[in-house]
Amino acid sequence: MAINRPRRRGRPQTVLPLHSSSTRSGVSCWYCDFKIHTFNEALFSLGRRYSRFIKMWFTVGAAFSLVTLTGVSLMLLWDSTDALTLPLRTSGVNGLLQRWLFGTTFLFPRSVSILDASSMIISTMLSVGVHEFGHGIAAASEGLRIEYIAVFLAICFPGALVAFDYDWLQSLPQSSALRIYCAGIWHNITFSAACFLTLISLPVILHPFYLYGQGPLVLAVPKVSPLYGYLSPYDVIVSVDGSNIKSPHEWINIMANYDSQILPEPSVTKGIQTFEALSHIKGYCVPDNWIKASSTSCGDELADFVYWPCNNSRPVFDNIRDEMNKSESKHCLIARDVVKCKKCWSRSDSNFNGSIGRVCDCLEDETCMTPVQIPGMSWVEVTYSSPYSSQCSEYRSNASTYSENFGFDSTFCGGTFVFIGDALSLAHSIHLSAYQPRWIFTAYMAHMPDVLEKFLACCFRISASLALVNSLPVFFLDGESILEIVLCYFTFLKRRPRLRFLRFCLVGGTILSIISFSRLLYFMIVARE
Repeated sequence: MAINRPRRRGRPQTVLPLHSSSTRSGVSCWYCDFKIHTFNEALFSLGRRYSRFIKMWFTVGAAFSLVTLTGVSLMLLWDSTDALTLPLRTSGVNGLLQRWLFGTTFLFPRSVSILDASSMIISTMLSVGVHEFGHGIAAASEGLRIEYIAVFLAICFPGALVAFDYDWLQSLPQSSALRIYCAGIWHNITFSAACFLTLISLPVILHPFYLYGQGPLVLAVPKVSPLYGYLSPYDVIVSVDGSNIKSPHEWINIMANYDSQILPEPSVTKGIQTFEALSHIKGYCVPDNWIKASSTSCGDELADFVYWPCNNSRPVFDNIRDEMNKSESKHCLIARDVVKCKKCWSRSDSNFNGSIGRVCDCLEDETCMTPVQIPGMSWVEVTYSSPYSSQCSEYRSNASTYSENFGFDSTFCGGTFVFIGDALSLAHSIHLSAYQPRWIFTAYMAHMPDVLEKFLACCFRISASLALVNSLPVFFLDGESILEIVLCYFTFLKRRPRLRFLRFCLVGGTILSIISFSRLLYFMIVARE
């Protein structure tokens, strides 16, 4: 992602191949490249034909690129000072790359599928192509011919470049040279912006073919997932503990909320913590004959339940801990049967002194029972539907038994199960999509929105990262050439002091960038573990 400047004052100033060398592809022990000449005439003709508009376009790009260069340089300084004071915290360029561009698992995902790898490779090639096309078309609009476009591998670092005749480039006005140098960064910025706008507009674009926000569609359930055997590909998650789930984002958030509410100790403490823990009780109206037939020793399919009085008074909450600790008050019941019973749940929507909203209308021959919360584990009730299964399609085709609520209560079209364990591991163990095919269902139709989302997100991150990295005041990147041209506008600086200041900025920027990216890699590895 650089511009090759073949000749400068009689000696090479770049590790990239020089114009005086062969224009054919070359290979050495530390460097290899592949030179492309095919697009030279086409780019030059296009650039000259629309020269006026292209110059206006890259004039705006030069302004944006200068702002980016200034902002990135300031963040780099901020990051270096922050590394000295708070070495274990990420901020500045480091934090921006980790949280906004890469995310916590973009560089080092725990598992890489063929789709993920393909998206990263194709989006990288596309982003680099957009970058180099910017340099090439900007040079053509200024009347500067392209020598070649090269894709290279230096040691273990891939890259690309556009080669020009440096003597001809030096004869151009400084504003023209600045537009050429800033063109790659500007194209990456606009390309990442286009990918971002397309990504957030995807629900509207796909609306004729897909339902969006009507429940997360299960795309894959790995064998290592705790939900393997309970959910199948192309099931739709309807609700969690009676709360409707509309998207994978809501699924992750509600599981994170349950994870934050787990009991840290074997018994519930007194006071406010007791009230908060019991204000989210899950209760079920269990028939009395089930309770009489229950045992006190629980097996694999059984779970501990205790009596939960239908009373909103404060003394009940103060004394419920003693009731839960009594072994004779516990009953082992079959969880998958209990969750089918009517709910008598407790939900708090007020302060400590307020009342608790309850749904507690059990019949006379029923008792409100609540599962005993195991320390470090969550009790999660998941309701799902299977609208695309063959059994459900056959069930719906029978007009006499068809019901609009088939997805919630039908034996063939869904069900409910209980998960007891780590809610966060549950949330991240399956692959979900917010899109459901509206008409014809195929595996290709189900996965296509997810593929588009991943590809657009990957293009956005990689293209924005290329713009950010090339804006750094570092040797051999676009930031070096841009900074050199900018310093020429400061006429009060003589040539020798200007070159010294340029070298000082580049050496300092290179060192700080190496430190910053080393910290980034470290934090990425720590986050992965």
